[in-house]
Amino acid sequence: MPDLTFFFIVEPQKYQVMACYLAASIREAFGDKVGMVGYCPAHRMAEVDPDVVTILARMGCPLRAMETEGRFDPPYPHGNKMIAALQPRATEFSGFLDSDILFLRPNDPANFVHPGHVSLTPAASMGWAGQGIWPSIYKRAGMDMPEERIRLMNQTGGKDRMPYFSSGLFVFPEHHRNAEGLRFPEVWMQVAARIEADPEIPAKRPYLDQMTLPLAIRKAGLNWHILPKEQHYILGGRKRGEPLPQDREIFTVHYRNWEIVKEHKLSRFAKDMLARHAGVRRIAQVGKFLAASDKDQSTETV
Repeated sequence: MPDLTFFFIVEPQKYQVMACYLAASIREAFGDKVGMVGYCPAHRMAEVDPDVVTILARMGCPLRAMETEGRFDPPYPHGNKMIAALQPRATEFSGFLDSDILFLRPNDPANFVHPGHVSLTPAASMGWAGQGIWPSIYKRAGMDMPEERIRLMNQTGGKDRMPYFSSGLFVFPEHHRNAEGLRFPEVWMQVAARIEADPEIPAKRPYLDQMTLPLAIRKAGLNWHILPKEQHYILGGRKRGEPLPQDREIFTVHYRNWEIVKEHKLSRFAKDMLARHAGVRRIAQVGKFLAASDKDQSTETV
């Protein structure tokens, strides 16, 4: 059994397609060294394209339902990653990935697995509030502010900032428990509920997950391990139109929408990975592929 399971959201319509390309890129980069699992809100499972389920299964990625209705009021789709993190997995470490991510080159689970730590990268920016908001957030959570300061991913000047991380890629130890006996995802939900209840704290939609992430890490009795930018390179935003750096290897890109994949000429690359690991270049091809496979199992390409 792998020590690391990557998990992600598989939800109609867009994210179910992205998830297939993500899964193919995981197999391309890590082979069978990692596990995979996709999660879909239970009330939407019937809407998932059966071809998507088949393609994921061919790459060793089961699709599981998770109960999301009523977990946040008002509804909070970004919170699905928090609910997915709560689900049980058998490996020592789990890593959440936003569905709009692609691994670009061979990688090693050891780059992400750090006992006693949550591995992740700084957020690209923090535009929803100034640094003066953090004392209120930590006070509401009943915590002291950390002494550490970091550079945000796209920060070019000014002072170092309060720890604030992207929730698009993070890896955590599954079996670690804090003094209260809680796993990291349980602490995260607990902290989020306290911040959610404070009407004076702004921008809880859609930033609740990220604003509470550094607090949850520390309250869970863990520390953060900051990954190199090359392991979570964010495309688009202010840097849209800039080419990938040529002076270093980029292992992972977070692309936000498929048009950006095309702009960076990565669309064919993604489809080639899907062909190698699932036997089809496009989701819509799976029906034809399976029909041909039924006629002649010996010609099956994986």
